[in-house]
Amino acid sequence: MASLEARSLDNPDETRTPDKTQVDVVTVGGNEVGRFTFQPGWRWSECVKPVAGTDSCQMSHLGYAVAGNLHVVHDDGTAADVGPGDAYVIEPGHDAWVVGDDVFVGIEFKSAGEYARG
Repeated sequence: MASLEARSLDNPDETRTPDKTQVDVVTVGGNEVGRFTFQPGWRWSECVKPVAGTDSCQMSHLGYAVAGNLHVVHDDGTAADVGPGDAYVIEPGHDAWVVGDDVFVGIEFKSAGEYARG
């Protein structure tokens, strides 16, 4: 028998709110999907590092950028920008920050269950 399930990120199962961060998570079909919202001035090493307790972000991210711009720098110095309409993979060992005055919104399919959880 076919299965169908839809959930709204506007009615999340869980919301996490470190400084300048909002992560809304729903479970759908046994998978966690998250909406990551980062305010202007957000930087992982300033806003989420105190919660994560690691020197750099150790999450692997698979997502889609809805709005805003994010600059990502890996521990080895490689860097990339993520902006609206971009699908992205970001491997563990990085810092990132919002570029400009717009809120960054990304939909994440891989790290949503654990990101910014103390």
